[in-house]
Amino acid sequence: MSSDALENANRYFEQAAKVLDLGRDVAVQLRTPFREVRVELNVRMDDGSIGTFVGYRVQHDNARGPFKGGLRYHHEVDAQEVTALAQLMTWKTAVAGVPFGGGKGGIHVDASKLSVGEKERITRAFVDKINDIVGDHTDIPAPDMYTGPQEMGWFLDQYTKYHGYKPGVVTGKPIELGGSHGRAAATGRGCLYVTEELMARLGEPLVGKTVVVQGFGNVGGWAARLFAEQGALVVAISDISGGYYDPKGIDVAAALAWVAKHRTLAGFHAAKKVDNDELLTLPCDILVPAALGGVITEEVARGIRARVIVEGANGPTTPGADEILFAKGVHVIPDILANAGGVTVSYFEWVQNLQHYYWDEARVNEELRRVMRAAFDATWEQSRSRSLPMRMGAYVVGIGRVYTATRMRGL
Repeated sequence: MSSDALENANRYFEQAAKVLDLGRDVAVQLRTPFREVRVELNVRMDDGSIGTFVGYRVQHDNARGPFKGGLRYHHEVDAQEVTALAQLMTWKTAVAGVPFGGGKGGIHVDASKLSVGEKERITRAFVDKINDIVGDHTDIPAPDMYTGPQEMGWFLDQYTKYHGYKPGVVTGKPIELGGSHGRAAATGRGCLYVTEELMARLGEPLVGKTVVVQGFGNVGGWAARLFAEQGALVVAISDISGGYYDPKGIDVAAALAWVAKHRTLAGFHAAKKVDNDELLTLPCDILVPAALGGVITEEVARGIRARVIVEGANGPTTPGADEILFAKGVHVIPDILANAGGVTVSYFEWVQNLQHYYWDEARVNEELRRVMRAAFDATWEQSRSRSLPMRMGAYVVGIGRVYTATRMRGL
């Protein structure tokens, strides 16, 4: 899957480069990562053995600002996946208009098998190996798959031992360590905001629209909650235990409470059980894939009945599926726009850290809406004026901005 992710990222880049009429030398320069780091992590495990893990940090581009991107702990992490995601972060921060470049990190490990202590020791070992290439004006990691505020707290503490207290070195931290209000909900809230913008363009209200959310972690859980709060009808949700469907609507608050108590949706009897593949093709107005990449294949795309797809996850739609959906008239709000709420509020957190002045959640959400609206407007304008899918419109916006910054720096 990781090789597919890099191939897909390069494919979209090449298509946008042609639209922008970039020369071959410029295209190669923009696509090539600035730095790729691979480190060995040797950690004492709870049973006394020594575990050896491989960590990665890819710094893709910093023409518009410090490298920025998450840190994931997953057994499928490898150099190609991290490189693809670092490239996507470059375009995402540019689409959002925040002054960051793109980066990504990861550790090849099955996080589900780690104790809290083991996870902490692995995190600190990773900081030991990469602390000299990250910093609040250099490269700013953040949470990603199977990492969260606690891992960022450990990261900050270990980094402080080398460089002193610089809370802006990572974002997604606990509030008590300089984190931002609104960060946990930011990606899901960004999905809501761009959906509201699209529905306004289509001249339709969001109220009463049926929504299917694949994935019920941080992004999917918040998306489901926020869509429901705005009057949409969430008819299906899913997680690793499978999908749950009720055409009359799911009580999202009850589902969130169930997961808080049981960790997964397994045993949630308030809806009909369906498998995850079936979930993607259920009848609905809006589909929010908010789990893993590559889930909407060409076969799945042919069966999708949603009119709008909002990509909460990174790379959930394959290029072939994207073409099918465009031909069917499905509006796809692409990942580099739809899920940019997370990195946007990470930017707000960074700003607050540098100023040592903190905002309340109302201000965070207001600023997030402003940024997401501007990003949507720019993407919509490119896609309409050039008759492009919204994904390609977003790529044209992002790559165009990075190219402009690179050229103006004289590189």
